[in-house]
Amino acid sequence: MNRARAFAAGVALVAATAAVVWWQGSQQGLPGAVDPRSVPGAAAAPTGGAGQNLSARPMESSFFATRRATDPDRGEDPLLTHGLRDTLEALLTEALEDGATDPAALKQRLAALVGKHFPAALATRALALAERYVDYRVALGQLRPPQDPNDPGALREALEARHKVRQQFFDGPEHDALFAREAELDRYTLARLEIERNPQLSAEQRAQALRHAENELPAARRAERAATTEHLSAAAQTAAFNAQNTDERTRHAARSAQYGQAAAHAMAQLDREEQHWQQRLDQYNQARGQQGEGPALQQLRQQLFSAEEQQRIDAALALRRLPPAASGS
Repeated sequence: MNRARAFAAGVALVAATAAVVWWQGSQQGLPGAVDPRSVPGAAAAPTGGAGQNLSARPMESSFFATRRATDPDRGEDPLLTHGLRDTLEALLTEALEDGATDPAALKQRLAALVGKHFPAALATRALALAERYVDYRVALGQLRPPQDPNDPGALREALEARHKVRQQFFDGPEHDALFAREAELDRYTLARLEIERNPQLSAEQRAQALRHAENELPAARRAERAATTEHLSAAAQTAAFNAQNTDERTRHAARSAQYGQAAAHAMAQLDREEQHWQQRLDQYNQARGQQGEGPALQQLRQQLFSAEEQQRIDAALALRRLPPAASGS
């Protein structure tokens, strides 16, 4: 992966690196957050019956058990591949947009839509899995997030509780296809938190423990995390450039030396887009201060910003009002 692509991968992985906040959005958009046993037709985890993978193995009993090397793409099952969870989420989103109001209605919509997201040969199995995924999401919504997400002990208990819920609905191969990559990063992030919160470690011991924790990640996850770290370092560098009003030539020279020409050009384009965005915010905010809310301001809003950008205006202006320390946190 070249430098420019690494930055793109880093953007997508920022959320994954903080994957321990797993409860955010766990039931977002899913109606009827109730005990899964009370859901009509709630599907149970597969037991190897007709249409199921006869070689299916159970999940580990604990989220922190010794892990096997897993690669969903390496298996022969065409359903249980990397990206399965994204496909199921897309299927659920479409069903919800159609107005499903409870889990039973949602499952009815899934049956009508599954053929749009999965090939015909996989539709029956995919629908059964999607129905269990609905039940899983409902059950997950009943779990309470830790009161302090920075408390390693509470976070460890929360991750274990989530794993128990997953055991109710998925076997080992299904879990690996749906959650393995996220789970690897969850365990790593928790390990880092436990190490950094351990007052008995010296600086040298802490550094050694952090290196060991990172080495426990599979090679692919380490590469992804390296891309994320590089992305965050580049973002911090850009913030420093902005604070110092660094000119374009100096920025380009520094970025080219550190990240390569392609990435430097891409970052320069992002700088220009951000500058244009801020200029339009200035114009809009000044007009609002002079004339207040009204048809003229609404017309200016539509002239300056796309429909997507208009959804970000109020948040962007609110961010400007935060103290520097808070906005940079």
